[in-house]
Amino acid sequence: MRSGRWSLPEAARKAAAFGIKIAGYPAAFFNSLMLGNAFAEAPMGHPVPDEIGFQDAVTPIAEEIHHFHDWLVLPIIIGICIFVAVLLLICIFKFNEKANPTPSRTTHNSFLEVAWTILPVLILVVIAIPSFRLLTHQLVIPASDMTVKVTGKQWYWSYSYPPDQGGGFEFDSAIKADADLKPEEGDIRQLSVDNEAVVPVGKTIRVQVTADDVIHSFVIQAFGIRIDAVPGRLNETWFKAEREGMYYGQCSKLCGRDHAYMPIAFRVVSPEAYATWLADAKKKYASNSTEPLHLAGNETAESIRK
Repeated sequence: MRSGRWSLPEAARKAAAFGIKIAGYPAAFFNSLMLGNAFAEAPMGHPVPDEIGFQDAVTPIAEEIHHFHDWLVLPIIIGICIFVAVLLLICIFKFNEKANPTPSRTTHNSFLEVAWTILPVLILVVIAIPSFRLLTHQLVIPASDMTVKVTGKQWYWSYSYPPDQGGGFEFDSAIKADADLKPEEGDIRQLSVDNEAVVPVGKTIRVQVTADDVIHSFVIQAFGIRIDAVPGRLNETWFKAEREGMYYGQCSKLCGRDHAYMPIAFRVVSPEAYATWLADAKKKYASNSTEPLHLAGNETAESIRK
């Protein structure tokens, strides 16, 4: 299954192409829920204005997250909301003073008391079983093809490629200043960075995450990964991108003054393109040792903030 996402005008246009009459955006929203996957667009890897739903999933874990939400959690939420709304309407119209001038003196109903205790437990069990399976798939890291170490700093990221996998270098990745953006080349304000992390498509990537100063959170929605970067602790996650493209994320912890200005940018390329990039990166970052270069990194981030 592939999860789709749609802007409201786009949902209206595409639904109309199927002969569906839509009057306004609320109807477009309803039809997008019914027909969303049929209207899936090419992955964009970043949020767009007026979109509905998640970003396109490009990893098995992200697909599983979307399926869990779309086909289990969301129907349960909608069902509970409808059930409660019906109960409220019954109370409003059947038990108001005019319709029911003599109120019931009932104080106990054993069946109802058992039902509203057992039913929520059963609902939670139904949710728990697939959620535990999803958590297991997220936390149990399969045999990886390569490893990338990510270090969160105030307020940028550092990426380290290990020597035993053809790397032996690291680099800082900070947000591009507005003056340096080139929209014609695909730059996006508050998401594009000066140095992108690059990984090959179809490979299992182990991501080791830590921090130098305060707690950050490493999140890439299209990959379905979210993990805290904690000083003094090495956390791990993984992803396997199945489509090439540019994918963005952001720190989701309130990590200080420039929390909103430390985006994450991963470019997924073919194995051949990755080999070319790796050779070029080893030359470009040859002066960078495998130890963090705090001074150079702070100077880069500070210059961008100015």
